[in-house]
Amino acid sequence: MSLLTVGHRGVMGVEPENTLRSFVRAEREGLDVIELDLHLSKDGELVVMHDADVARTTNGSGAIGDFTLAELRELDAGDGERIPVFREVVEAVASPLQAEIKDRAAARVLAGAIRELGLHDRVTVISFHDEALRETRERLPEMPLVLVTGRSTPTAPERALELGAFMVSCELRWLEAETVERCHAAGIKVITWTVNTPEELARVRELGLDGLVTDMPEIKTAARRAS
Repeated sequence: MSLLTVGHRGVMGVEPENTLRSFVRAEREGLDVIELDLHLSKDGELVVMHDADVARTTNGSGAIGDFTLAELRELDAGDGERIPVFREVVEAVASPLQAEIKDRAAARVLAGAIRELGLHDRVTVISFHDEALRETRERLPEMPLVLVTGRSTPTAPERALELGAFMVSCELRWLEAETVERCHAAGIKVITWTVNTPEELARVRELGLDGLVTDMPEIKTAARRAS
């Protein structure tokens, strides 16, 4: 069985993360799914960025929620790239998307965008936060959900069942075979982040996972070769 490969913030190992350039490269490299992160700007736009503060990935500083979209557009997000909005990513690539949300407010706006753009069959909503996933489920009852976990990975099967998530995306260093077995017994798929080396890919195989999240395009080739 082939592994699902998810491009982490596009392919952030070789391109500026969460930029159109990174997403287009991920699609060109053949990643099965593209993952992105969403926050709300001061004026309520769904902007694509991982951190709540712009300092790490742009030439600006301050909380992303303190900037209007127009102000965010003035920032350099790496190699001259600008911070995109969700709709721009949808239009720039044709790949399936995993859209990570941080809170209920972003969940509400994303749900509206999914309805408006007819993206129910193309977007999967993912989050570390149970309340954000519950908000999505309330607004989009048929929406596929993915629970993301780090240290809380041992409780992933129970949380995913309660939330109605069909998949969990677990941090590799906290993932044990027993957790994978409980997920699979409950009919829940398991992928892991972040897999960037042959050793990490071997661990994915050892655990019998359904897929992986990677920063590096060559992992897609290696995963296919090992199938």
